Amino acid sequence: MTATSAHANHQPRAPHALAGAVAGMLAAAVAIGAAQLVAGLTVPASSPVLAVGQTAIDLTPAPVKDFAISTFGTADKTVLLGGILVVLALYAAVVGILAVRRLAFGMWGLGLFAFIGLAAALTRPGSTADYLWPTLAGAAAGAFALARLAGAAGRLSTSRVRTPARGGGQGPARGGQGPARGGQGPAAPGPSRPAPETLTPPDLPVPPAEPGTAAAAGTGPGTAGPTERDEPRETPGYSFTFLPNPDDPGPPSGPARRRFLVGSGIAAAAAVAGTIGGRELATRRDVTLARAALRLPRPTVAAPPLPPGSDLHIPGLSSFITPNGSFYRVDTALLLPQVDPSTWQLRIHGMVQREVTITFAQLLRRPLIEDYVTLTCVSDPVGGPYVGNAKWLGARLADLIRQARPRAGANQLLCTSVDGFTSGTPLQVVLDGRDALLAVAMNGTALPVEHGFPARMVIPGLYGYVSATKWVTDINVTTFAAATPYWAERGWSQQAPIKTESRIDVPAIGSTLRPGPTQVAGVAWAQHKGVAAVEVRVDRGPWHEARLAAVPDIDTWRQWVWEWQATPGNHVIEARATDKTGYTQTAVQAQPVPNGASGYPSAAVTIRGS
Repeated sequence: MTATSAHANHQPRAPHALAGAVAGMLAAAVAIGAAQLVAGLTVPASSPVLAVGQTAIDLTPAPVKDFAISTFGTADKTVLLGGILVVLALYAAVVGILAVRRLAFGMWGLGLFAFIGLAAALTRPGSTADYLWPTLAGAAAGAFALARLAGAAGRLSTSRVRTPARGGGQGPARGGQGPARGGQGPAAPGPSRPAPETLTPPDLPVPPAEPGTAAAAGTGPGTAGPTERDEPRETPGYSFTFLPNPDDPGPPSGPARRRFLVGSGIAAAAAVAGTIGGRELATRRDVTLARAALRLPRPTVAAPPLPPGSDLHIPGLSSFITPNGSFYRVDTALLLPQVDPSTWQLRIHGMVQREVTITFAQLLRRPLIEDYVTLTCVSDPVGGPYVGNAKWLGARLADLIRQARPRAGANQLLCTSVDGFTSGTPLQVVLDGRDALLAVAMNGTALPVEHGFPARMVIPGLYGYVSATKWVTDINVTTFAAATPYWAERGWSQQAPIKTESRIDVPAIGSTLRPGPTQVAGVAWAQHKGVAAVEVRVDRGPWHEARLAAVPDIDTWRQWVWEWQATPGNHVIEARATDKTGYTQTAVQAQPVPNGASGYPSAAVTIRGS
């Protein structure tokens, strides 16, 4: 007699990787939303995303920063934040997949991200204990969401797949179940159970019985009686049995799917609500109302009227005054500092005989002067957009520095912004008589927030990274040997006088024009030296002197125009400027690092046939 053996062979439950990834990303979104909300309630700059982004800016190698500025321009911060969010999403997806397999793994991954956020927030300049709460709140909310979503995702498994297992023993002999044929008694008693489903393969040959055995005599169990010896010999049966695994939940059920989808929807809604709420709370803390309510005093020394002909009014040519909304912005701030003028103050200290602290109200009571000054960023490539001209109002910085009475040997003003950025300004430049300003207004209105409200530095003749600190709150009178500012630490020059440069605005690069009289126009600058001449040439031919617009003083850029008799074909136009010291713009091509770009600006154009 053969016994029936039953085995069930099942594939292990395989969690949905996609569901785990979705769970991780939604948990990260919840964490960010909660952190943004708490940051809006406390300190907007303490948001872990902003803190990590700001730290990334600080730690990014200078060549990478230069590439970002040259490639993305003023959108470089948006690209950075987008990149951080993409990396975070990928990381969160991995955390979610691990959490579905084992929740502890996911929690460890979440904890690592929280640690990075805390480290970034607490190492920001001016950070306080309040910088802890957004990251901690975000981590707690993210952990709760991850646990719930990972649990719901874990209940989703692939459909149960069963494979037959070959029986370990022989099944009952063919010819019927029950007592063995040949007069054998009933089968041994045993527990009652339903007959399993069996599948029997084709007959297999049975080896002949050994002489003298019961099977050979035809009397053993499962053999035919003496009268049936001529019948075909029975073959052993092989059974395949499917029995369910009690631990297998089977294919995903409707309730499990609904539970995951509902949980995902709630998490997404919470993330959006937290992010929007945090942004609204942060906006309420901005200084828009304070800026709008500010009443600027009349300048003690007003800017002279613009001379006739200072703006040539040529379509496509940069206007003499750059509107505030069009003025370039290059800085390291991911979140614009919101500095209330009622709490702002500037401290002048270091190598001085008398430390000076001034409030904004005191600053407005000082004699204020107006002046037209062109600012240029050292990252500006040849012919680039990072230069602009404005009318500034402010107090003379030299008077404030002399009030502190610098000590002998001091040669640098280490100026610090409220967000921790530092610039190093040569002390002798501030004191040499130029209109170095602690500015409070731009083009007749209070400084825009993105341009340094409530106060910033404006020093003619130096690239902005050493002369134009926005949101300035601290000036340390020191030496270049004793203190290294932000960009000097990254390989840029400590002394940064602006190079004499020019730019072609009209015609635009790549233009297709008609033959005949054509205006070639642009701007040139040599701050605190003045532009004396601009020359233009076509296809490396002879230089032609351009007509210059009028200017109020030597600290602004200057428009120029040259009338060209354009002929059909492809042409390359170049320009060069000469300043009032007699120096002519060099043709030597140089990248912005370490002290500004150089070379002739050019514009390739096509003149159609007549």
